[in-house]
Amino acid sequence: MAKRGGYGGMAMPGNMNNMLKQAQRMQRQMEQQQKELEEKEFTGTAGGGAVSITMTGKNVLTKVTIDPDACDPEDVETLEELVMLAFNDASAKVSEASEAAMGKFGGLGGLGGF
Repeated sequence: MAKRGGYGGMAMPGNMNNMLKQAQRMQRQMEQQQKELEEKEFTGTAGGGAVSITMTGKNVLTKVTIDPDACDPEDVETLEELVMLAFNDASAKVSEASEAAMGKFGGLGGLGGF
């Protein structure tokens, strides 16, 4: 007598449930990694530390520090550039940390792209 259910009248492979459980576990791990990343702070600097910018993993700016010596009223453009460079440095650190944290989930960890 033939088994009922499954695809085309065939029984569902026994490890399909295991694959689904593994995918759900991986999803929970990815969500936890994302949450941890969003709570971290990253600091970018420019001008040898004359300007520093701190932001969260969600790219929310939390702190800007400017050395008073970097504030030359005759050369505002340099200060603007230092702020931009510090922001870009902090943003790059967020991106690198995100890629490192989520990179281990690439290919869904052996689920064959499931």
